[in-house]
Amino acid sequence: MKLPGALTLTELLPPAQREGYAVAAFSARYRACVRPVLQAAVELRSPVIIEISQRELGWFGLTPRDFREAVEEAARELRSDVPLCLHLDHTWEFGVIHSAVEAGFSSVMIDASAQPFDENVRQTREVVEYAHAHGVSVEAELGKLTTTDKMETEGDEALYTVPEEALEFVERTGCDVLAVSIGTAHGVYPVKNPKIDFERLAAIRRLLPETPLVLHGGSGLPAETVHRATLLPGGGISKMNVATDLENALLAAMGGLSRMTSAQLDAQDPDLLARGLDAVRAEARDKIQNFVRSAGRADTFPLPTR
Repeated sequence: MKLPGALTLTELLPPAQREGYAVAAFSARYRACVRPVLQAAVELRSPVIIEISQRELGWFGLTPRDFREAVEEAARELRSDVPLCLHLDHTWEFGVIHSAVEAGFSSVMIDASAQPFDENVRQTREVVEYAHAHGVSVEAELGKLTTTDKMETEGDEALYTVPEEALEFVERTGCDVLAVSIGTAHGVYPVKNPKIDFERLAAIRRLLPETPLVLHGGSGLPAETVHRATLLPGGGISKMNVATDLENALLAAMGGLSRMTSAQLDAQDPDLLARGLDAVRAEARDKIQNFVRSAGRADTFPLPTR
């Protein structure tokens, strides 16, 4: 059963596309980080997406049900009434998607972007048929995102989403939301700001006027880049993923600790942990206010009763 009151991406994102802002999709990663992320959204009256990927579930020692329980507990403690989507980020195994839907996620992502086009279509269509039967939205990806330590100064365009293929892909799969590759990467950009292909993004939007588009690799992007990506004619990016910035803020505030499991974080000294979680909340507030600019948008949504 879906998390009570949780929205799908098809419910959450169209207002952002129409009104020129984006909704931050925070990969909280650790159970303890869910609460400060949601607290930031509640304080700023912002819609929010809280997510975790298949790889992150393994890294941090969590199951989809563990993560759903953390979100549900935080929503109850904070008496949250902001629009919330519980989303499974990059996932390539149907079994993990099935577990997330069973656990109560309201949205899932099938990432078969590493596969040839037709195989990406086939796998995405299979997930769409299953998820839609359970009232769950589906994000898919076309094009390939690299990581920041592998970014090239030339030749990245070979990985980018082809606008005409994007149209065919959405028509053949029925996916609700499309993540596109236009120059961003996973991780933080330590050497250079990415060169974003805004003309390509605009071309994709012209061909897909109704489909919400997603920008992955949001950590470390300049605010003005995010603003430009959300303000394209017809609506630009309406979902921006943020993961690394949150974890870096957490660990830096705790004295530069290394990545650990969620259970290991829970076992840290309470005062030290509190400092880390305050930093997560501050980072989430900054992204909401200054990057995606979704503060104050919560009250425009008709929200189901939790």
